[in-house]
Amino acid sequence: MPSVAIVGAGADRRKFGNKSVRAHLAAGWQVFPVHPTEVIVEGQKAYRSVAEIPLDQLDRISVYLPPSVGVTVVATFLQKIVGEVWLNPGAESPEVVAKAKSLGLNVTLGCSIIDVGYSPSQFGDA
Repeated sequence: MPSVAIVGAGADRRKFGNKSVRAHLAAGWQVFPVHPTEVIVEGQKAYRSVAEIPLDQLDRISVYLPPSVGVTVVATFLQKIVGEVWLNPGAESPEVVAKAKSLGLNVTLGCSIIDVGYSPSQFGDA
């Protein structure tokens, strides 16, 4: 079962971070929501940071943060062995991409929900 940290996943089902949690779960992934204040997201224990996730290696980190925040946390991803980092629409910026690549992270720009075989619209707003 592949593993994914969804950074910026919250309880608001209208937001794409939450939709990504649901899409990855539906596709059979082991999902680790990351949010500074949430405790549970879609039935999954939430973690305050990627560092708190109880695995040494993650297949994917999927980012749903504004670029101004993403650029400040991307270096923390190095606390794990990471296969790929997805910067979803709205999370990407030249600064975030440059920072992630300078750290040696394997960066993909695109929608990780679509990558796992779903459309965000399939998860509605409720």
